[in-house]
Amino acid sequence: MRWKRRTGRSISGLLIAGMVSVGLLPVAANAAEPTDLARGKTVTASGSHGGYPAANANDGKVDSYWESNGHPADLTVKLGADADIQSVVLKLNPDPVWATRTQDIQVLGRKQDATVFSSLRARAGYVFNPGSNRNTVTIPVTGRVADLQLKFFSNTEAPGAQVAEIQVLGTAAPNPDLTVSALSWSPASPSETDDITVGGTVRNAGSAASPATTVNVSLGGVVVGSAPVGPLAAGASAPISVKAGKRAQGSYPVSALVDPTDTVVESDNTNNSRTTDSPLVVGQSPGPDLQVRSISSTPANPAVGAAVTFTVAVHNRGTSAVSAGTVTRLTVGSTTLNGTTPAIAAGATANVTVGGSWTAASGGATLTATADATNLVAETSETNNTFARSIVVGRGAAVPYTELEAEKANYQGTLLQSDAERTFGHTNFATESSGRESVRLNSTGQYVEFTSTAPANSIVVRNSIPDAPGGGGREATISLYADGQFVRKLDLSSKHSWLYGNTDSPEGLTNTPGGDARRLFDESHALLTQTYPVGTKFRLQRDASDNASFYVIDLIDLEQVAAPSSQPSGCVSITTYGAVANDGLDDTAAIQRAVTANQNGEIDCVWIPAGQWRQEQKILTDDPLDRGQWNQVGIRDVTIRGAGMWHSQLYTLTPPHEAGGINHPHEGNFGFDIDENTQISDIAIFGSGTIRGGDGNHEGGVALNGRFGKDTKISNVWIEHANVGVWAGRDFDNIQALWNPGDGVEFTGMRIRNTYADGINFANGTRNSTVYNSSFRNTGDDALAVWSSKYVKDQSVDIGHDNSFRNNTIQLPWRANGIAIYGGYGNKIENNLISDTMNYPAIMLATDHDPLPFSGQTLIANNGLYRTGGAFWNEDQEFGAITLFPQNLPIPGVTIRDTDIVDSTYDGIQFKTGGGLMPDVKIQNVRIDKSNNGSGILAMGGARGNATLTDVTITDSRDGHVLIEPGSQFTVSGTPNGARAKR
Repeated sequence: MRWKRRTGRSISGLLIAGMVSVGLLPVAANAAEPTDLARGKTVTASGSHGGYPAANANDGKVDSYWESNGHPADLTVKLGADADIQSVVLKLNPDPVWATRTQDIQVLGRKQDATVFSSLRARAGYVFNPGSNRNTVTIPVTGRVADLQLKFFSNTEAPGAQVAEIQVLGTAAPNPDLTVSALSWSPASPSETDDITVGGTVRNAGSAASPATTVNVSLGGVVVGSAPVGPLAAGASAPISVKAGKRAQGSYPVSALVDPTDTVVESDNTNNSRTTDSPLVVGQSPGPDLQVRSISSTPANPAVGAAVTFTVAVHNRGTSAVSAGTVTRLTVGSTTLNGTTPAIAAGATANVTVGGSWTAASGGATLTATADATNLVAETSETNNTFARSIVVGRGAAVPYTELEAEKANYQGTLLQSDAERTFGHTNFATESSGRESVRLNSTGQYVEFTSTAPANSIVVRNSIPDAPGGGGREATISLYADGQFVRKLDLSSKHSWLYGNTDSPEGLTNTPGGDARRLFDESHALLTQTYPVGTKFRLQRDASDNASFYVIDLIDLEQVAAPSSQPSGCVSITTYGAVANDGLDDTAAIQRAVTANQNGEIDCVWIPAGQWRQEQKILTDDPLDRGQWNQVGIRDVTIRGAGMWHSQLYTLTPPHEAGGINHPHEGNFGFDIDENTQISDIAIFGSGTIRGGDGNHEGGVALNGRFGKDTKISNVWIEHANVGVWAGRDFDNIQALWNPGDGVEFTGMRIRNTYADGINFANGTRNSTVYNSSFRNTGDDALAVWSSKYVKDQSVDIGHDNSFRNNTIQLPWRANGIAIYGGYGNKIENNLISDTMNYPAIMLATDHDPLPFSGQTLIANNGLYRTGGAFWNEDQEFGAITLFPQNLPIPGVTIRDTDIVDSTYDGIQFKTGGGLMPDVKIQNVRIDKSNNGSGILAMGGARGNATLTDVTITDSRDGHVLIEPGSQFTVSGTPNGARAKR
């Protein structure tokens, strides 16, 4: 019988009877009693097979195990510091269903100051027998090591090495042990105007001298200063003193951490920090203190050229009033506006109308408001007077790149154009192209040449090249020229494209070639070595060395990328924790250490410098309660900043289903699991997914997932090749004690591309949250969604409500909707541009997926929808650009206004057959032009409800203005403007 991958009888404690013993070691009479030095320590492996990760070899259970993905294989235990070892104990499950096997093993070790491993025990065969030794082998080993490694060469009963538990028996070697004590501060009861000094004592409680290091002092979890600590003999102590400066009113836990970067090798690394029992309390100083709370604009969503006025909310958090006459100043672009602030009592807020107006210009701008701009008032704090937020004028995101279409460029190749019904899923390149057109290069010398309209030093190419014959993708190059001069080869890949199958279920698609194909395009990006001016002719040319059998070019993005940002003050780089840029090695452990240090208040924030950083495990929080196989505890109170999404890039090479040891297979082996109060900005997260569930549930992982909680803000993050970009929310029964739905979560400046499912999904009661000024392309499900699911703590309270999707650009969802709302109330879809959906609406309100009911109002306003809708589900269901689908529950309170619906594949607005009502739909100031294969407005035969049209214009629709199918109980009042289609 070969090995069995199933739970057997558990055993506990050290198994002695029947152990194999190889040689004997003399032990001194006064030697310390050996202990298991591997318990709780990190175990890594050269590779793992399926769901049998290295962590299983050290989880205290013999019914789980590590299995390598072949031979030879390494299993390494990191003891943390030098230890004198006496033996290594290896266990397999003692259940008799495990056949006797022999594993060929060598034992190696590495001291704490060494870089290479040395052999401690020569390669030999060890017999694991559930009968004679209960599948337990003891290997006597003598040596002083900090890392112990087993090298496996063969296993008579399995294709890989197998270890259920590893124990390393020995005693700790002499090492220092740094501790902190006697923390105090002066003055003992400070106010906001006092400079605070924190003092304490660092002691070396170890058995060897310690080298010089530092100590960090934190107030309220934020590092406020550090002090040097000189060399200390064993048992010696030294005083420390750190100036913490002035602090705002509040209560601050005080902590100190010695050796914060973990450069001193210690016998115990768990006792380096100390937190005081009582917090430092800072009292409020007498006097006024002005701060800006918010900026509002009128109109809130201005059109280009509109005169915009502003109101600034100024709050006095001080203890005394502020007289009238201070200046509140607002700047936007080159415009500066001033307002006169009235008297504000202590604790009160005044709304200041700023004089004059700003003429709204297309794109994005930053509003910055400053209270007491001329410094007339002596305030308790002069550092909190300024507040900034962004504003976007017009529809869509204010993206920093210029998008140029191949079909509108100069080209020598074949123009591809979609059929009238934009048929999807049948290896149709044109249907999957932006604008439903692209250019194919079949032979050497063919090209597409774009003329730039803005300076650029980077390029993104949306393209398709063939799959490998057996699937899995292939790589090829294409040649980039600028004004006729060769620039570089661009690397293209089809690894993440080409899904096959006739099913409409994404989980039924496969990476194995055969039959129809879809998801034909992917993207390649490159930073260039110089900036090219306006008018540069960028040519993508198929040269002789560019050897794909064909190239399809859809579009390019040209962008002027800023230089990498500098490391912010107070942030600590992941390189301090051992990460190395661009070396191809896994940096997960270093990133996790940095994030944990930030979460524990040891550092102010985490800095990810410019570079490529490999990440092969999800960043999360260790679960101290060990609530099952998968760790699903996210990070909280963490700030992560990068040098820019083009510069600070996390990537994984391992598809999630091959990773092993991930926190949950659905959520993948990359990105971050977030539980609350987390800020992440200016980085990229590139996954390695290739499929959504097909071929054995091989999902592509989620870049940002978790409960999200309050005060989480994500900005300027580029996500690509994930199953889902962001999934906000967990089911209530997923660790009920940690239930914490997203509330006030904000996403801005996101760039989400080429996913296999959703872009961003607000699920599980997410409320009051926003996605703003972000772009999405080629998502494999809803680009944006609110799913007010029932898997919540209290269905009467935990409803998806008051979420907003504003000023986003959504292109080419290859499955499902541009934006979808499933249940809830108060949700808004405003100022978005949505184009080229493959098979579903641009916007859908629906009660499928069993949501909590709709109630209140759902607003769809000022959106531009171009070439949207399509046919799906065996091509029997034809969806409109905007579709309401009350499958079982009603959809009340819908307003659709100020929207352009142009060139729809089927109907402009569609009321679909379902079991629920759609009462009192208001359609106001809407233009519907060119519904190619349908009506301007369609009510299906099973639709029930009513709509009122006000200032609605419908032109050039194949089946006319308004079509109410026979049997429908839906009525439409109001007459649209426009001429009936003549076809």
